[in-house]
Amino acid sequence: MERISVFDMLKIGVGPSSSHTLGPWLAAKRWLLELKDSGDFNKIDKIKIYLYGSLALTGKGHYTDKAILLGLLGENPETIETSSINSKINNIRKNEVIRLLNEKKLNFSFPDDLCFLYGKKLPYHANGMKFSCWVNGNEESQIYYSIGGGFIEKEGESIAEQFQVTLPYPCDQSDHLLAHCKKNKISVSEMVFENEKAWRSEEKIKSGLVKIWHVMEECVYKGCTTSGILPGGLGVTRRAAVHNKKLLNGISYRNSKEWITAIKDKTFDFQEVLEWISCFAMAVNEENAAMGRVVTAPTNGAAGVIPAVLMYYFCFQNPNVTNEEIVRFLMVAGEIGSFF
Repeated sequence: MERISVFDMLKIGVGPSSSHTLGPWLAAKRWLLELKDSGDFNKIDKIKIYLYGSLALTGKGHYTDKAILLGLLGENPETIETSSINSKINNIRKNEVIRLLNEKKLNFSFPDDLCFLYGKKLPYHANGMKFSCWVNGNEESQIYYSIGGGFIEKEGESIAEQFQVTLPYPCDQSDHLLAHCKKNKISVSEMVFENEKAWRSEEKIKSGLVKIWHVMEECVYKGCTTSGILPGGLGVTRRAAVHNKKLLNGISYRNSKEWITAIKDKTFDFQEVLEWISCFAMAVNEENAAMGRVVTAPTNGAAGVIPAVLMYYFCFQNPNVTNEEIVRFLMVAGEIGSFF
C-alpha cells in the first residue's frame, strides 16, 4: 500500500482532467527534462508524440493535445497564466514551430507530429503515450502512463517506490484512521498532520495548504463572475455566474474580497444557502471545463466539492475562519480522499 501525502491528493493544476490533461502535461515536461539530463536535448532534430487508448479516444475533449504541447513548452500547470493558453497553442498551430522548454526551436505539425491512435492501446494502462525524438538521425522513444489523479509512470518503473516512507500513524484502511485517533486520543487532522511531517516541515505543510485554499477560493470567485459559453463546441452556457447574480440580487462588488463580504453580510434562508453551495461547486466545475486553474481533489472531476464545502463554512458558519482551521479541514479532506 502506497503512503500518499495530502499534497499528492490535492494538486494545483489546470482542467479539465487530472488523468487526461494534468498527467500528459507532466509527462511531456518530464520527458524533455530527462533528455536534458542525459545530454540529448540539444541534439534533437525532430519529435513525434503518439496517444493510445483512452487518451486517443477522449483526448481532444479533455485537451490532452493542448496539455502535451504546454508540457513540451516547459510550462508549469501551477503557475501558468491560464488566459495565455490558447494564444500559446495557436502560435504553434499557425507557425508550425515549437520551442521545447522555451529553449530549443523545432518544426512541429499538429496532424503529423501529435498522433491520436484511436484503434490502439498499450498493455499496462488505458492512458498510454509514447514520446519519440530523433537525435542525429536515430529515433529514441519513451512510454509514459497517466494513471489517475495527476500521477504518471514511466514504462518499467513503479510509482509505489516514490511513497516508501515510514509514518507514525500508517493508514491503509479507514478503520486504521479511526483506531489511531481512538487509541492516541487525537483528532483526524492531528493524526494526518503528524504523518505529513514525514515528507515536509510543519511550516511548508501549513503554507502549502493555505496556498491550495487560495487557489480554490480564486477558482470559485472566477467561476461565479465569468459568463459566456464553455469551450468544446457543444455551446454549453455557463450557469454559475447567472446564479451568483440572482442570489446577490443587485449587490455590487469589485473584487473577490468585496464579493465574499457581500455574501457574508446578506441574510439567506436555508434553501438559498443550499443554492449557494451548488453555485460554488458549479463555478469550479465550469472553470475546470474551461481549462482554468483548479485543485485536483482528488480528481478534477470532483474538484468542486471540497472548495464548495469550505466556502460554505467560510461564508455561512464561521466568517472569521483562520488559516489553522483551513489547514485542519484540508488535512481531513485529503486523507479521506486517499481511500477512494
